[in-house]
Amino acid sequence: MWNPDTYLAFADHRGRPFYDLLARVGAQAPRRVADVGCGPGNLTATLSERWPGAVIEAVDNSPEMVAAARARGVDARVVAAADWAPAADTDVMVSNAVLQWVPEHRQLLRRWVTQLPKGAWLAFQVPGNFDSPSHQAVREVARRPEFAEALADIRFRETNVVDDPAGYSALLTAAGCAVDAWETTYLHQLTGETPVLDWITGTALTDVRSRLTDEAWEQYRQAIIPLLAQAYPPQPDGTTFFPFRRIFVVAQT
Repeated sequence: MWNPDTYLAFADHRGRPFYDLLARVGAQAPRRVADVGCGPGNLTATLSERWPGAVIEAVDNSPEMVAAARARGVDARVVAAADWAPAADTDVMVSNAVLQWVPEHRQLLRRWVTQLPKGAWLAFQVPGNFDSPSHQAVREVARRPEFAEALADIRFRETNVVDDPAGYSALLTAAGCAVDAWETTYLHQLTGETPVLDWITGTALTDVRSRLTDEAWEQYRQAIIPLLAQAYPPQPDGTTFFPFRRIFVVAQT
């Protein structure tokens, strides 16, 4: 279960890639802009500021996130990314940190390209940090005997979850698109006693939390804290640097 409040605890940090992605979209007056995986809607709401004449469409597979988006005035609805299809007037489709959750997203991208109108923009970004110490720690603790049974059915994401910029460029160029792809490693400066754990609790650990009792979840937290502290030690001023690599793709059909 996704928790909008936990996710929004790092809203400023999580928002930067969204704006960097949209800065490379050249649409001037799109008829419809679709946000696939809109989350709590805080970023979706900015789309109407950039394109005031466009219909803004917002979907997410989490009822909790959709409820939070609606509370912000975003007309969101519950639809999984794998089930979404663009309307005929969709001139811009954006997906921010969503497709890494969809194993078949490469096939989805090919399908969306065939369904979008000529000249439409498809823009997405995905994390590229699945080999980072934080994800390694998540997997290591989950394999321990006291957690292994409860977490056995979770598909822990390995390093091949997403492609690099060249991989997505090849895929979408072959589908007939003009492609602009790149990667960026953000160095987030976080505060708090367990900042990296707090960050991944809102994303990478959502499935773990949903499968553990409150007592087991606290045990998991206590087991992962020293691993994260070793990998991401606090700086002399008390803040913690958290490198986060992301993959960006902007394609025009």
